[in-house]
Amino acid sequence: MKVLFVASEAHPFIKTGGLGDVAYALPKTLRSLGVDVRVIIPKYGTMANSFKEKLKTLSTFNVPVGWRNQYGGLQYLEYEGIPYYFIDNEYYFKRPASYGYYDDGERFSYFCRAVLEAIDTMDNFTPDIIHCNDWHTGMIIPLMKEHFSWKNNYKNIRTIFTIHNLQYQGVFSKEILGELLSLGDEYFTEDKLKYYDGVSFMKGGLNFADKITTVSNTYAEEIKTAFYGEGLHGLLCARSNDLSGIVNGIDTTMYDPRKDKEIFFNFDENNIENKLFNKTKLQEQLNLPVNKDIPMIGMVTRLASQKGIDLISCLIEEILQLNIQLVVLGTGEPTYEDMFRYYAGKYPDKLSANICFNNELAKKIYAGSDLFLMPSLFEPCGIGQLIALRYGTLPIVRETGGLKDTVISFNEVTGEGNGFSFSNYNAHDMLYTIKRAVSLYENKPVFNNLIKRALTEDNSWCISAKKYIELYSSLQ
Repeated sequence: MKVLFVASEAHPFIKTGGLGDVAYALPKTLRSLGVDVRVIIPKYGTMANSFKEKLKTLSTFNVPVGWRNQYGGLQYLEYEGIPYYFIDNEYYFKRPASYGYYDDGERFSYFCRAVLEAIDTMDNFTPDIIHCNDWHTGMIIPLMKEHFSWKNNYKNIRTIFTIHNLQYQGVFSKEILGELLSLGDEYFTEDKLKYYDGVSFMKGGLNFADKITTVSNTYAEEIKTAFYGEGLHGLLCARSNDLSGIVNGIDTTMYDPRKDKEIFFNFDENNIENKLFNKTKLQEQLNLPVNKDIPMIGMVTRLASQKGIDLISCLIEEILQLNIQLVVLGTGEPTYEDMFRYYAGKYPDKLSANICFNNELAKKIYAGSDLFLMPSLFEPCGIGQLIALRYGTLPIVRETGGLKDTVISFNEVTGEGNGFSFSNYNAHDMLYTIKRAVSLYENKPVFNNLIKRALTEDNSWCISAKKYIELYSSLQ
């Protein structure tokens, strides 16, 4: 089985969010299970020179972008056993950042067409399946059906489109149909690419893919409702037979408390005392009172309303009155950045606000915290709760998307569960759940058993990768 995995980013070459982790870890696991999966992404200017120096140019070709022909280059590098292809075009991709430019519609129209043009030039590799990810790749599928389906190398290719976050749809003016995509006005209809008065790349994937997936079972159901569906819930309901949810995993080699060199002390389920030493060293580093008996709540997050930061802002005084320490790492909306800075100044013994992103500090927070707070408004999958569990840190989450699928609220009667959760998007429900978790922290035998349970959970990609293989096989 040959799969071309198309994404706008992939660790370690470029990563701005969870998609970068997925585009590295899922193909790696699929290859270990016997699938010939290869990844193709843009060659960004920010890619490290150590990688650029190893790239091998396989081919050059013309890429039609509307009435223009642009240069396209296909470059190759194998990394940790995964074949990576890179679309080379400095005009579009040699920039300080990956996204957020005025011409993103043109940049990713080019990328989608370039991927299809490149397939004809790949040595001994014609994919059985093209697996597209998020809006940046959505136009590959209608472009293939319109411009390539008559060619021998393309007519048997099947397609899968994965939604990582429906909120970001890649909507541009309808003029891009002819100007950039060489598609006729017949594509500007509700059953094709039309989204209000514009054209949606996301809709291109959803309407034309053979199968649609998203990154958790619960999110697959949520997006068929008006609240979560971002105006596409009708389409997703219509395609519900082709829509499935497969929860993301994490790379358990990258995140491994037994071997991680970026945390203070390594530990496992047989040595959870070292987890406490991680906490006290982190307290020392962050200038918090060093006390192993104070429950530490960690947050590694984007500071945005989607992540539930507005709930915290409602009751932050009440939260900080509890016998806890709160450690926050992240950047985002200025209002929330300023809020955490203010309260860190007001309660320096209770709150450490680190308004930045630092991967090493993130690891230390995952390893040193007792609890991990994720009160998201919506969360397609979420990776923070999975990393937290990997380091024996119990999540406190709102029951939405992947959080609901992966965190089972502790049941005092049966002893089941691996964290704490609340269902309503309500600040007082969140506060009650935090209090419940902090109260259980005092019951050390029970809390330590939950830590050990979390440390032995399998949240690797292996289970999910097997579900993708089943899906791929169903298309052959």
